[in-house]
Amino acid sequence: MKSKSVPGRVKPPAPPHAGWRFLFALCLSALGGAVFAWAAMPLPWLLGAMTATMLAALLRLPVHAPAAIRPYVVTVIGVMLGSGFTPALLGHLGSWALSLLFVGLYLIVSGLIVVPYYRILGGQDRATAYFSGMPGGLSEMMIIGRDMGGDDRKIVLAHTARIFLCVCLVAFWFRVFGGLEAQGAGGRLGIAFAQIPPHELVLLALAGVAGFVLGRRLRIPAPTMIGPMLVSAALHMGGLVVSPPPSELVIAAQVILGTIVGVRFLGAAPGEVLRALALGLGATLIMIGVSLGFALGLERLIGQGFVQILLGFAPGGFTEMSLIALALQADVAYVATHHMVRIILVILLAPLIFALWRGKTPEV
Repeated sequence: MKSKSVPGRVKPPAPPHAGWRFLFALCLSALGGAVFAWAAMPLPWLLGAMTATMLAALLRLPVHAPAAIRPYVVTVIGVMLGSGFTPALLGHLGSWALSLLFVGLYLIVSGLIVVPYYRILGGQDRATAYFSGMPGGLSEMMIIGRDMGGDDRKIVLAHTARIFLCVCLVAFWFRVFGGLEAQGAGGRLGIAFAQIPPHELVLLALAGVAGFVLGRRLRIPAPTMIGPMLVSAALHMGGLVVSPPPSELVIAAQVILGTIVGVRFLGAAPGEVLRALALGLGATLIMIGVSLGFALGLERLIGQGFVQILLGFAPGGFTEMSLIALALQADVAYVATHHMVRIILVILLAPLIFALWRGKTPEV
């Protein structure tokens, strides 16, 4: 069997003047975030950065973002998400059990519609369509899909389009039609650095470092975000910390994260990107439609609010949907827990189900 290149495992060389390109991309992202903040959009620094950098990438402007910094950036987001866990969470876990069971059913229903969509309308081979249509983490789906014989470039474009479009559509919906004033509309998640007691700043920093190390050592999915989130959640639920991370740091993390997402479109032909966005829009609308159906059905059944059920089942990225939950003052613990379960189920079961579908066991 012919060996394939392994993008993502072998570090590609940085482009010429990578530092200046990254600085230029950050300036564009900050400008995009400022415009979105002026327009009172939810999560403006993330959405604005994503949009500005994607447009720059499509216009072939000299932008760059080193993917290696993403784990450190999402550590800040993880600590921020952990601050949304309160001592009252333990009393809710029992009521979430039924809702969490429906995450698996959501994945089945969504996959049964979206995978044939990519197969028929996208003209993709079986492996590419399957791993493009599974709402798992981008990196995990790219690596597993490639190892199972899929086209990793198409898989990356499909998931980048899904995350980008889902974040934009969900944020736009709640901003325009939801009648909700987002906490993050002015771009400020958290509180000012100067308002946080020094001992809490130290504990928040330790949560980030300890969570980063533990997450990687325990090999959990999305380790550098889930690890810090769990340590931060433990500190907040134990009453040792009451403050979230400084808003200035959270804004910077959103700008960098948005830059990394937008730069993923760099190097792709405009026609290829437009086709991926068009296919991604259809797939995202299908998944959001399924999410809406589950949210409407579960609202009365489990006694949770419609907004947080929708965000918990929405097909966006774990980080992005959890941040939107914070911005909309929804129950971030509920949303984050459901996305953790979704990612774990997809990583564990998607390769096995695909191997059965293809008629062979996966290689170990």
